[in-house]
Amino acid sequence: MHELSVANEVCRIAEERLGTAGSRGLRVLALTVGDEAGLEPSNLHFCLEALLGQPPFGAARPLVTLLPGDELRIEYLEVEDGRAP
Repeated sequence: MHELSVANEVCRIAEERLGTAGSRGLRVLALTVGDEAGLEPSNLHFCLEALLGQPPFGAARPLVTLLPGDELRIEYLEVEDGRAP
């Protein structure tokens, strides 16, 4: 199940980009997964959901979009900025 390894690396990248304080404010981690990327999107989503529910993230949710091709890309990180919606 290499989806767990990929999910771990995606979370590591997100934490690196946001820093530890920012990772606690992460709300959504959006990924694009190519249908030929060699990953099972539902398994990747499951792994990300489990990892993003743990410290330092807390309650972030994954958003996985399947597209044609072979790429895997972090599209965006949505963070809580403390302002009213």
